[in-house]
Amino acid sequence: MTTSRNDSHPIPTWVVSPESWASFSANLSPVALSWATQHGFNGGAGQAVIVPNEHGEVSLALLGAGDEKEKIRQRFIVGAAAAKLPKGTYKLEGLEGDDLFEAALAWELEAYRFSRYRTQSEMPALLAPNEAINGEKLAAFVNAEYLTRDLINTPASDMGPEELEQAARDLAQKFGARVQSFVGDDLLTENFPLIHAVGRASPRAPRLIEMNWGTKGPRLTLVGKGVCFDTGGLDIKPSASMGLMKKDMGGAATVLGLAYMIMSLNLPLQLRVLIPAVENSVAGNAFRPQDVLPSRKGLSVEVNNTDAEGRLVLADALAYAAEDEPDFLVSMATLTGAARVAVGPDLAPFYTDDDKAADALTRGGKAMYDPVWRMPFHAPYETLIEPAIADLDNAPSGGMAGSITAALFLRRFASPAYMHFDIYGWQPAAAPGRPKGGAGQGARALLHALNDILDL
Repeated sequence: MTTSRNDSHPIPTWVVSPESWASFSANLSPVALSWATQHGFNGGAGQAVIVPNEHGEVSLALLGAGDEKEKIRQRFIVGAAAAKLPKGTYKLEGLEGDDLFEAALAWELEAYRFSRYRTQSEMPALLAPNEAINGEKLAAFVNAEYLTRDLINTPASDMGPEELEQAARDLAQKFGARVQSFVGDDLLTENFPLIHAVGRASPRAPRLIEMNWGTKGPRLTLVGKGVCFDTGGLDIKPSASMGLMKKDMGGAATVLGLAYMIMSLNLPLQLRVLIPAVENSVAGNAFRPQDVLPSRKGLSVEVNNTDAEGRLVLADALAYAAEDEPDFLVSMATLTGAARVAVGPDLAPFYTDDDKAADALTRGGKAMYDPVWRMPFHAPYETLIEPAIADLDNAPSGGMAGSITAALFLRRFASPAYMHFDIYGWQPAAAPGRPKGGAGQGARALLHALNDILDL
């Protein structure tokens, strides 16, 4: 059977569920029905088959969407099915609206390959443009996610603070944004003492990266944790815990992906991105357990664990962001193991005091196939972050409510209209549309929610 097809005549591709298979198959030719049946196709999750006509030429392709239970349990199933198709160009048929967009997004996210260090075979099945799909939006989503994944997947040897700054500058140049940075000892001169303290032990200079875009509309500030590698500092991590620490800049990678979407879609807002970029290393000048450090806001911080460094660098960046009184402030960080214990790697937990924003984000998570879960700023735990000799404790003892106490710590430095994400930034096992490795979380959900949060 011939499978090659000219790109100008893409193969019609239908997404079928077990529930719709009977009615759909009734319209197939006897040859097509016999072929699909012999190959066991019934619309099951992830199934794929190309179907010939009576001349042995490809007439269409079928992809299995799975039943309703499978759709609920696993998003982007169409991507897994599309990956099984042979080389060719395909066009989705029979879907409309959100279902069509989700299928196209799943297909394109499945096609991601990280090829910086080794040539990877491309996904054979290419998706043809479809006039019924918002191509600009689809491209923004896909390119943003690819950017985030590439940044997280790059090892620290090639993704230190300087390289992360260059990634921000490359993005800014693409969309006409402006970038400045405060590097090394300039952090002390410009009053970012916590960022400097965390990063000073590394030979790769710490920095605060700032990008600004847009001149009209509400003001949105995104702060992303950019710890390019985290040894744990003097409270050094065991090797098993250090193995994935190239992803500790996942918050920075995710806000850059979100910034890509905002600028690509030309949203009517003023965007500011702040990334404290450091390596948390071990050296004679590393900050120590029980040091008391000053912060930009003037609050003193007792360091009871040098491995709780992310909230320190974010604190200075959030204080800097709050000085400008943005209409909405968001931080994203791969911050605590406690969040992973609470909700696992697939959900992006978030904190906010704004019920309207929380509701909008929850709706956005469902609409954008980007699951999120609200967590509480539980006020009674405030005492846990208040030590005896300083204003704040960066790592309360006891081990309970670790994600909540970290969020409460950050809130002390932020402006009132604030949302914090404690993301994982990593896909531990391959899933449809999400290969093992770096992953964006919460960005599409937040993009969708901005319309309501900022009244765009």
